[in-house]
Amino acid sequence: MESWSKSLEHSVGPEGPIRVEIRCTDTSDGNFAIDSDAGQLNDNRKRIVDRRWIWLRQVHGNRVVVVSDSADANDLDAILGTEADALVTRRADVALAVQSADCATLALWSDDGVIGAVHAGWRGLEADVIGATVKAMRSLGAETIHARTGPCIGVECYEFGATELERMVAIFGAEVVGRSAEGNDALDVRRAVYLSLERSGVHLVGGSLRCSACRPEELWSHRSRNDKQRQALVVWIGHNQ
Repeated sequence: MESWSKSLEHSVGPEGPIRVEIRCTDTSDGNFAIDSDAGQLNDNRKRIVDRRWIWLRQVHGNRVVVVSDSADANDLDAILGTEADALVTRRADVALAVQSADCATLALWSDDGVIGAVHAGWRGLEADVIGATVKAMRSLGAETIHARTGPCIGVECYEFGATELERMVAIFGAEVVGRSAEGNDALDVRRAVYLSLERSGVHLVGGSLRCSACRPEELWSHRSRNDKQRQALVVWIGHNQ
C-alpha cells in the first residue's frame, strides 16, 4: 500500500488542524471489487480506515456525486452503488473511494478542506471526468486544488486501436501517443491525466508510477491478466495528533 498525507495549514476543524490522507492499496491489502464478498470487503476497508466508505458503480463516464454536509445516514447509504466515476465532499466523517485494475485513479483536495476521488479510464478522460470533478469541488468553495495519482497501466503495456487513439489525440494532442514494449502504438494514460489536470488548473504534487500490468505480484490488471479483483484509492480528512 502507498500512503501519503499532508497538513492543510489554513484549515481547522472542531478537533483542530486537519490533514488530507490518501491510500492506494495493492494485492497485499486484499480485493476491493465492490461485488466481492461483502464481509471480507468490509474487513479490508476497515483495515485501511475505519469509517464510512462512500463508493460508486463506475461506468467510465464523467458524472460526479457530491456528498453533501446535510446528508444523513440513509442519504449516504443511498449513494452507494450510484453509477458515476467521481465523488467530492467537504465532510470530514467519510472516506471517498474509487476502484481500478488498470484505469487511472486520483485524489484531489483543496487547501480549505474539499476532497475528491476520481476513476479515469480513457473514456472518462475523453469525457473530461477530471474537469467535471474540479467544477464540482469549486461549487463547494474549493480554490487552490491539488492532486495525487494512483497506479495505473503504463504506456509500455497499453497498445491502443487507431480509431480510439485518434479520438484521444484530438483532445490532448500527439503527446499522449507512445509505444508499447513491442513497438506498437499505445496510449499514455498518465500523460493524458497530467494534461487534464493542467487544463483544469490543478496542481499535481506527485503520485504512483507503478504499472498495474507489469507488477502481477503487487497490482491487479484487467487488461493484461483479466483479473476480477480491484485495488482502491481512498481519500479522507483526518486530524493532526
